[in-house]
Amino acid sequence: MRSSEVTQGFARAPHRSLFYAMGYLPEDLEKPLIAVVNAQNEIIPGHFHLNDIAQAVKLGVSAAGGTPIEYPSIGICDGISMNHSGMKYPLASRELIADSIEAMTMAHKFDGMVLIGNCDKIVPGMLMAAARLNIPAIYVGGGPMLPGKDSPSGENLDLISVFEGIGSFVEGKIDESRLQLIEKKACPSCGSCAGLFTANTMNSLSEALGITLPGNGTIPAPFGARRQLAKKTGMRIVDLVKKDVKPRDILTLEAFKNAIALDMAIGGSSNTTLHLLAIANEAEVPLRLEDFDEISKMVPNITKLAPAGVHSMYDLEEAGGISAVINQLIKAGLINGHLPTVTGYTLKENVKNAAVLNKNVIKPLDQPYLKEGGIAVLKGNLAPEGSVIKQSAVSQEMRHHKGPAKVYESEEEAYEAIMKKEIKAGDVVVIRYEGPKGCPGMREMLSPTSAIMGMGLEKSVALITDGRFSGGTKGPCIGHVCPEASEGGPIAAIKNGDLIEINLDTRSINVLISEEELKDRLSKWTAPASKAKKGTYLHRYSRLVTNASKGAVLE
Repeated sequence: MRSSEVTQGFARAPHRSLFYAMGYLPEDLEKPLIAVVNAQNEIIPGHFHLNDIAQAVKLGVSAAGGTPIEYPSIGICDGISMNHSGMKYPLASRELIADSIEAMTMAHKFDGMVLIGNCDKIVPGMLMAAARLNIPAIYVGGGPMLPGKDSPSGENLDLISVFEGIGSFVEGKIDESRLQLIEKKACPSCGSCAGLFTANTMNSLSEALGITLPGNGTIPAPFGARRQLAKKTGMRIVDLVKKDVKPRDILTLEAFKNAIALDMAIGGSSNTTLHLLAIANEAEVPLRLEDFDEISKMVPNITKLAPAGVHSMYDLEEAGGISAVINQLIKAGLINGHLPTVTGYTLKENVKNAAVLNKNVIKPLDQPYLKEGGIAVLKGNLAPEGSVIKQSAVSQEMRHHKGPAKVYESEEEAYEAIMKKEIKAGDVVVIRYEGPKGCPGMREMLSPTSAIMGMGLEKSVALITDGRFSGGTKGPCIGHVCPEASEGGPIAAIKNGDLIEINLDTRSINVLISEEELKDRLSKWTAPASKAKKGTYLHRYSRLVTNASKGAVLE
């Protein structure tokens, strides 16, 4: 076992002595040492309860003959860090999470890992570490939050309801007491936010990747079944260690394509393009941004969960869960069911008994919401290296839009203009210098997009940025524009009033000026000074990070 480097032989007497100081027995050191990486903290609702999950994992590890040893991971709440300078840190924290897990696991020579996360950047950060270290590992999440309920209508509420409520309040559609009611009822329990935002998308795609047990995507956080899943995970990791089944045995190119196919079918977060590319990079798998669009053209969108629709993750669980969706896709030949998973069975064997229990939540493949998948990759003179849109959350009338640019140099500048009602029907809002390098940190634009939606402009206003969007964003919002403005990408040359044309059907995004004019503007462009203070993590990050088309990984 790998842990023999710190537990076996007379030369390791000092090492064993330190273990005994903590109460470990000599017998414990004869068993596989399993790292239980717990991202519990008291600032993220999705992580607040993870000590319960970790306890269940440790019971499972012990029951299967291993020795569980817990250590922590950091985690940032995207919702709380939203719409201020704190949003520069969540994406950048993904690399810190992966690096810290590498440091702790390799320094102490663990035999295997159970990675316990739940929210936006913690899930991919942990999976990046698993792929990089390539020792037996299983991921388990804390589960989705239950949806809130609107007292007057009985409809589902979630965090996005609150963000959109701000726009409705500014527009005079609701009063302050109504906004306060939404605020108090939207998030009724611990867990990752109740809709199909980035956290729940990544937890779901982990099932298709084969790196977690079935049910991980949708079993709600408060349910006993979530603790059972964690206990089974603890038991399963010991077997993987004994058989030396490693993440790269599972995280193959075909597995990533399975995850993308599931992503398209459920209409997941646009941030998956960043995260799957980053995980694949660690696994040394040649995944491309173009793979997302190619698969999108083949796989129909068969669920409309919030923000694209009204259903929650709990509704999806009740309708058969992610396993039911995967089973449908396997039967249609859209997912390869013969790939191995951490269960010891193939993906097809994992889901063979899963059935769709509510066809209003999970549509048949021949009656989809959209004939194409949830994400589209757009290219053109505005985004030569690509940009990303969650097309499943775009109304039909905005699939082709042409309008004048309203250009802003930061999220704050754009949000202030939106709150002052400077944005009119037909406009194309452009927010630049928010990319991985320029921001630095590639902030999410949930507040501007939600305000626009809350004002009722989602069918007449588009938003383009070299930053990114929350998984909770809906409407014609195009992010990840590459190259970004701080690299001298064409988005840096756009002026107020330039006509911009967006066409989802032709996968194009263009500023309607001549090639000569665009080249002339870019020749006169000068790079702005870095927004990051020297000596900070963000300054180092900005110097090393690649663009979004490569997953915003560090080089």
